Amino acid sequence: MSKAVARNRLLALACALVLGAPLVVANAAAQQAAPATSDASQAAPASPAPPAGAAAPPAAAAPGASPTDAGQPSDDNSVGQTLDMTAHPAAYSEGKANWSEGFSALTGAFDSINAELTKSGVAAAGRPIAVFVETDDAGFSYRAMIPIEKTPEGKTALSETIKFGETPAGRAMKFEHRGSYEDIDSTYEAITAYLDEKGLEAANLFVEEYLNDVKTPDDPNLQVDIYVLLK
Repeated sequence: MSKAVARNRLLALACALVLGAPLVVANAAAQQAAPATSDASQAAPASPAPPAGAAAPPAAAAPGASPTDAGQPSDDNSVGQTLDMTAHPAAYSEGKANWSEGFSALTGAFDSINAELTKSGVAAAGRPIAVFVETDDAGFSYRAMIPIEKTPEGKTALSETIKFGETPAGRAMKFEHRGSYEDIDSTYEAITAYLDEKGLEAANLFVEEYLNDVKTPDDPNLQVDIYVLLK
């Protein structure tokens, strides 16, 4: 299944469930155990058990915080875990890309943001994230973001195209993709099936946080955490 179909299905499911915040991912090989209640005051899905023999998921790191090292990736991408994402100041740019150019569009946007941050003397304070705003068969609209420690006082932008804002926040489920970007569609297909099966209410955006730097979409060493914000 293509990325366009898998991600469009994810957004369609989100809209059908009556949503309103950002999203995330799992892999086709992930087992889909029923989530438990996380606390007495609010029923929220907890982390399903990881597949037998798989490494335990790493400690949760919200976009905007420096992610913890993912350690030794398992053969299967881990099933979701619940967490609270915290908003952090960030520099961002917005754009559109078709699916075949998606990886290069996002990495190019991150390079441009980093260059402007360096020129302005503003330090990055977290891993890059991409917020997918809209998808269709042809491509997607995105917001590329790099967290920073603090927005410079009195400034709303670094340039005409790079502005200041905040990373997404809220109760979320985190999933892992460990493998090439070309294979991430199977992860999206699995999270769509998981949300559908569990009847989870999610936002009509989804978020990818890139834990390491790779140069090509077929590099199997890519590590991505994907977040689904829950209603």
